[in-house]
Amino acid sequence: MIKASCHCGAVQMEIETAPDTVNDCACSICRRKGALWAYYSPKQVRVLPPSGATSIYMWGDKMIEFHSCKICACSTHWTAADKTFDRMGVNARMMDPEVLAAARVLKTSGPD
Repeated sequence: MIKASCHCGAVQMEIETAPDTVNDCACSICRRKGALWAYYSPKQVRVLPPSGATSIYMWGDKMIEFHSCKICACSTHWTAADKTFDRMGVNARMMDPEVLAAARVLKTSGPD
């Protein structure tokens, strides 16, 4: 079990496995957030508390909900607006550095 949390600890995540790879996306929003995305099925991630601790930002086609802690503003994860979509992103920078150090970094340039 991998644990991850925002800076203040108000948003915590329990994740079944450490990521083998993380995505350093260079699209306009991910580049600004400075996130490294580890992708999981939502069934593999437990977000604590399950609601109320994050602000949600959506833009463009409004297919992704970007979650940030309401207190410290760390970008913690994203979920699909369509809850039947079996993928979410966890900001691997919220994990302990030694967990992140073992992951291979892939660089992509997503749509702006």
